Amino acid sequence: MRVLLLAYGSRGDVEPMVGLAVSLRSLGAEVQMCAPPDFGELLDGFGLPLVPLGQSVREMATKAMTGTTKPAPGVGISERAAQMVTATYEQIATVAEGCDAVVATGLIPAAAAARSAAEKLGIPYVFVAYFPTYLPSPHHPPLVWPGRPLPPDVTDNRVLWNLNTENMNALFGAAVNTHRTSIGLPPVDNVRDHIFTDRPWLAADPNLAPWLQPSDVDVVQTGAWIRLDERPLPADLEAFLDAGTPPVYVGFGSMPIRDAQDVARAAIEAIRTQGRRALVSRGWADLALTDGGDDCFVVGEVNQQALFRRVAAVVHHGGAGTTTTAARAGAPQVVVPQLADQPYWAARVAELGIGAAHDGPTPTFESLSAALKTVLSPQTRAQAKHMAGLIRTDGATVAADLLRDTVDRERQPVSR
Repeated sequence: MRVLLLAYGSRGDVEPMVGLAVSLRSLGAEVQMCAPPDFGELLDGFGLPLVPLGQSVREMATKAMTGTTKPAPGVGISERAAQMVTATYEQIATVAEGCDAVVATGLIPAAAAARSAAEKLGIPYVFVAYFPTYLPSPHHPPLVWPGRPLPPDVTDNRVLWNLNTENMNALFGAAVNTHRTSIGLPPVDNVRDHIFTDRPWLAADPNLAPWLQPSDVDVVQTGAWIRLDERPLPADLEAFLDAGTPPVYVGFGSMPIRDAQDVARAAIEAIRTQGRRALVSRGWADLALTDGGDDCFVVGEVNQQALFRRVAAVVHHGGAGTTTTAARAGAPQVVVPQLADQPYWAARVAELGIGAAHDGPTPTFESLSAALKTVLSPQTRAQAKHMAGLIRTDGATVAADLLRDTVDRERQPVSR
């Protein structure tokens, strides 16, 4: 079995695909990864060949966050979507030849190209989401697309999802259908349902992020795709951890943030006020220490699975991977959501009693102090430890088995 995995997005989109790739290879499958060029080193570490998609996501995100770049006049979301569909298809069409299935996630235009490639080859295509609210449901509203806010007077989620269909058709319909026509495929009426399919997968832990029933979509919840990390922590980090009480970790992963040093300063001061040491992760925000105090330490890329078991709390942006890793480690969390799925995870952390949801994307000394007081309490710590015992680790194995069974069914001859 040969499988093409496509993840056009940040590390939070790519990392779970690595978990799936590892499980697929344990079944004897050959795996080809398509992802932004930022993750070549990550994939090389697992011997996964990379087909790079587009330009650096870190560079694009940083420029968008800092406002240092603007689209050319007349080039909006629809025009950029058309460019991405075409470019992605051209990059993966040859690679997809000889594959038995395609699994895709990330940016909508890239996933549309992946589905077209699978359709041209007549092989199964699976779309995966990492959080429930990306998929249509009567239990939650859709995400808000830029420039297309949800009407504040509408509370019926089904009505809002119908509006979401219209918005996605308006933003991506022309791009998707123009390209489909150019490669000999028929146009589609509903771009969202075409890309998501009528049976999308949800790679999220069912205790942490359940898919609620009844549902209008036949969602397959596999559990989170966790890539088990056995790397040792660096010696200097081990020394810092051993030198005192468990620190509070602060990091925003592959998420650039505005005024990063002001945020770092506020976080370190708030942590010190709680009588704790600070452990700062650089990440894509390039966080740094604000002074030379020996109660603070800065780290780069490390094994978070090992690290989070040794910290007092985790302050982070609320990506699916970081939230799940902290929950699995039993570490209380302060989630400072920036965009996309992050408000969902912030709300879930607060609802489950395993942490606090920060109000808004810009933390201050006062707001972090209040949040840390909550998460460092014995009650929150106990609840976080309880939740840790519920998190499943077999999601990638479940998904790999499902994909193998899907391919096997496709290979069976049709009886006449």
